Amino acid sequence: MYVVTGLARQYKAYLIVIGGHRLGGRLAAMLHLMPDKPDLSVAFAGLKLQTPLVLLSGCVGFGEEYTRVEGFSNRDIGAVILKGTTLKPRLGNAPHRIYETPSGMLNAIGLQNPGARHVIEHILPHLPHDETQFWANANGSTLEEYAEVARLFDDSPVTAIEINISCPNVKEGGVHFGNDPVMAAKVVEAMRPMTKKPLITKLSPNNADIAETARCVIEAGSDALSVINTLVGMAVDIESRRPVIGNISGGLSGPAIKPVALWKLHQTRTIAAKHDIPILGQGGITNARDAIEFAITGADAIGLGTGLFYDPLLPRKVLDRLAEYLTAHNISNYTNLIGTLEIQA
Repeated sequence: MYVVTGLARQYKAYLIVIGGHRLGGRLAAMLHLMPDKPDLSVAFAGLKLQTPLVLLSGCVGFGEEYTRVEGFSNRDIGAVILKGTTLKPRLGNAPHRIYETPSGMLNAIGLQNPGARHVIEHILPHLPHDETQFWANANGSTLEEYAEVARLFDDSPVTAIEINISCPNVKEGGVHFGNDPVMAAKVVEAMRPMTKKPLITKLSPNNADIAETARCVIEAGSDALSVINTLVGMAVDIESRRPVIGNISGGLSGPAIKPVALWKLHQTRTIAAKHDIPILGQGGITNARDAIEFAITGADAIGLGTGLFYDPLLPRKVLDRLAEYLTAHNISNYTNLIGTLEIQA
């Protein structure tokens, strides 16, 4: 007869008693080794992240805003990606630059930022690098600008550089780098010799073949991928009969894009896994269930963006629920959940 006792004080495992005697030997040793909480740290592009959560560029400014929110802690996140930064200062687009849509948000900020040198000299020194990692987000309108931004950030405390290839190449008539796999690869090739830090290429869902773009940038030297950037969209004011966004179109983010993001992640994972390249999965994640879906589909790290506008304390809630899920499914660490999607033959 088997009698199941309560939970062991420090371990999420049941002790089985047979005939009033506790099982000893190998089973007892196994139970003793089972930790109370799953390990949520993760390896990403040669970096050790304390959690798989990454706060996305454009949603947390330069890493200072959310620290003012009571209850928020940088120790809940693996990294913060700083606001998109160009070589020289930019004022950004004319208003309106943000518009709420059903289950989402359009934005066309236009990379307003003080320039790479200002960020490095006046912002980075004041960030709490002992609490979490900070990654740069590099932008440019020419290959030369991308390369110079990489060179500048190489001599800084950021631990990685995300490449935003959604910028238009002014020398090619405004064609976006991210819409052409060959041009996207050229950006990585230009930046690679300029820095020893990990390069994370942020892929656009708006090109015809995201998997081909992934292959090209990996072969060009990208250490990781960020999937996906925003979708292009617009909104119309029916009274004025004009576009709501001053730039006409903007980037659509939020829950509305999650199914697209998951599909693009799945397509990209096929290529990245062959090269042992990690992926930062993102797009419409607003709760722990969303994050778990991305992990199962193949996200080595989880990006939180627009969801932070709904709830600034989202990271801690996601971590708590993620830990519960892993424990309930007898998974000892986050890494063992990554890419476990089962496809029926």
